[in-house]
Formats: sequence, structure tokens, C-alpha cells
Amino acid sequence: MGPMKPTNPIERRAFLEGLVGASALALTGIPRPADAAVEIDRGELLDVATALCRIPSFTTEESDCARFLHGHVQKLGFDSELQEVDPGRFQCIARIRGAGGGESLMLNGHIDMDPLPSGLTRDPFQPAAEGNMFFGGGIGNMKAGVASMVVAATAAKRAGFPRRGEVVLACVVGELQGGAGTAHLLRSGVKTDMAIVTEPHGAANILTKHAGVMQLAIHVLGRTAHISRKDQGVNAVLKAAKVVQTLEALKLEGKPDPELPGLPILNVGSIIGGRGRAVELRGPNIVPDFATIYADIRFTEGMTPTSIIADLRRTLDGLARDDHDFKYEIEFPMNPERRCLREVMMPFSVSPESPFVRRVAKHVTAVRGTAPSVGVSLPSGYSGNDTSHLMAAGIPCCLYGPAGAPDGPERYLWASIDEMMTCARVYASVIAEL
Repeated sequence: MGPMKPTNPIERRAFLEGLVGASALALTGIPRPADAAVEIDRGELLDVATALCRIPSFTTEESDCARFLHGHVQKLGFDSELQEVDPGRFQCIARIRGAGGGESLMLNGHIDMDPLPSGLTRDPFQPAAEGNMFFGGGIGNMKAGVASMVVAATAAKRAGFPRRGEVVLACVVGELQGGAGTAHLLRSGVKTDMAIVTEPHGAANILTKHAGVMQLAIHVLGRTAHISRKDQGVNAVLKAAKVVQTLEALKLEGKPDPELPGLPILNVGSIIGGRGRAVELRGPNIVPDFATIYADIRFTEGMTPTSIIADLRRTLDGLARDDHDFKYEIEFPMNPERRCLREVMMPFSVSPESPFVRRVAKHVTAVRGTAPSVGVSLPSGYSGNDTSHLMAAGIPCCLYGPAGAPDGPERYLWASIDEMMTCARVYASVIAEL
């Protein structure tokens, strides 16, 4: 006589797992108990992170990374598509579907990476784990978050979750262009009941607020002349230098936010000058007739691109009144080929007491054993991200993801493995509740 089959659902599940294994049992549709933990495989997490960091995926050059993710999750049984954002430029959107009737969750992470700092002493595309830290190109912002959400969804799927709802893995391009990939995703009709953006703000922090972000270009127009007739020219680079000094002193008008006291902020990030709008750099014997200043502005609620540009025009028009040789143009939005922000990230703010934020906080507390910090975090709150677009589409959302190294030139080349594991467990726990 064989062993008696238990009748309690939890005991019955354990009995059957012992016979056929958890992975096989998940295919039968027999539900796991709602509070069952989903195990995260550290080795699998590091394998995915390593594969991601071996692929250079600078902004506009993300397609190889998207193709890797698409192939990886397809092999694991996800529904996946390569979504074309621009001609020949793809992002990966994958899904796990439940039985229906439940909630849907989006885990959103960008696959474009920041430019590399100068002075590196090792190859960022040869990633490696060193103790609790992981080194690799783009791991800090934000391939650690992408790897964690992919492995969390994989583990949840193997364990039989979600039971009723749906998980969408949005591995998007162009967050560093103001969220070009997420904006495209939403315009394509993809929408979920809630979303977690897995940006690197730390496993102990849930962010619910950040600045608005916009970028623009100011073109300064001069008049070219050979050095022998220098007095007949108007040097656009010298005029642009005056603009930069003026912008550094400019006080933008906007309502102060005591939680983000450093706003508004304007930063001149790049300047280039030469001959013609194509900015020919050969021949410094010629007075340059064209210069471009690239600026990034972080702003508070109540401010808009229109109000900010109006402030800039008032200031630049004042320069023009004092200098009849000064002429300028403002380019906004910037042309896509500049690879800067082409979408505006409006300020994001949700209540720390909102139902979805409290729900995520519950899972973080359960996984970590201590409650997370919820709300504004500085200087993280001065950044922008894709929650801006998700909130505008009516999707309750927040920020929660594994952090990189402390501030420094190599910040985005490092991430904490412990934090990646913690965040993956939290994501899986949220999925298990769907």
C-alpha cells in the first residue's frame, strides 16, 4: 500500500512536487499557496547580468541587447516581441500570462547605458563579480535592475506564478533620451494595472518623487571670416561663451519644492563650434560662425517647457539688446540625431501612502525584514525616469531597484549583488500575489 495522499492543499502541493518536481508541476496548473516563496538563483542572476554587460548598448545602439533578451526569455517560455521604436532600433517586451481575471504588473527597465568615463583601467565589457560587487558596462544604470527583474519573472514562472494576472517585462530603449522607449510602448497600446521601474535607488528605498527633466540646444549665429580679416567676422564661439556665463547665473522662475530644495537646476553639458551648421572643425584659421550649447534643466511641479523657454528667451533677448551682433536660436525638442532627450519627463510625485506604494513596501519589508524608506531621496530625486510617462498614462507606479556604487566617475560600472538578489526577491513576491 502506497503513501496516503494528503488532502490539505499546501501538503498536497508538496506531496506532488516530491513526485514530479516543482517545474513540472507548475505546468499542470495546480496552484501554489499564495504565500509560497519564489527562490532566486544567484548564479542565474549573475549569468544574465554578465551577458547584458558584455553587450555595448549606448543610447540608440540598444538592439543587440534587446535581441539577446528576446532570445533568452523565449527559450524560457515567455511570450516576447522585438518592438521597433525607430527604424532598425528595437526593444524587448516580454509577457507571462496567467489564467486570467487577475491584475497586471509591468517591470520596466532601460537597456541603454551611460557614456563611459575617461581614465578606465579595465575593460567594462569584460564583466566580473568581485565579492558582493559586480563590475560591468552599464550595470549600475541599469542593467542590474534589468537582470533582477528578468530573473525574478523567470523564477516566478517556474514556480507557477502569476496564477491569474499578467507580468510585462518592458526592457526599453532610450530612457536617456527622456523615455523614448517607454513613450513608444505606451503609444503602442501596452498598459498594465501597475508598474515598478527598477532604477538604481537602492534596495532599502522606494522613491515616489522626482524632478522634471528637459533638454534643449541653443544655437549661436556668427559671421565667418579669414584670420587676416578677423575684425570683419563675428566669432560664434566667443558669443556662446557669454551665453554660458549668463546661463550659469540665470534664476529660472518656478515654485520652490521643499522636498527638492535644489530645483530648478540648469546645467550646460556640452558646447561645440565651428563653420556652418554641420560644424566643420578643420581650419582654425577661420572665424567660427556657428556654435551650439546643450543644456539640461531639472524643474519642479508647476513649471513647464513653455515657461522655461520663456525665461531663457527673456534672458537671451536681453543679451541681444546689448549686443547687436548676437543672434541665437533655441532648438526644442532636439533633433533625434543628437541622441539627447527627445521626450520631456514631467515631475513625478505620488503619495507614499498610495495603495500600490504601500503594497510594494509590504513586500520589501517581508523580504528584507525591515521597512524601507518611502518617499523622496536626495540626490536621487533630482533625476528623471520612466515613471513620468507611466503616471501620465494612468498607471500606478514607483521606483525600486538595486543600487550601483557610491557617487564617483565609475558609479554606473558597479552594482551590489546582495541588492540585486533582494530586489529580485521583492519583484517575485509581488508577482506571486497577482
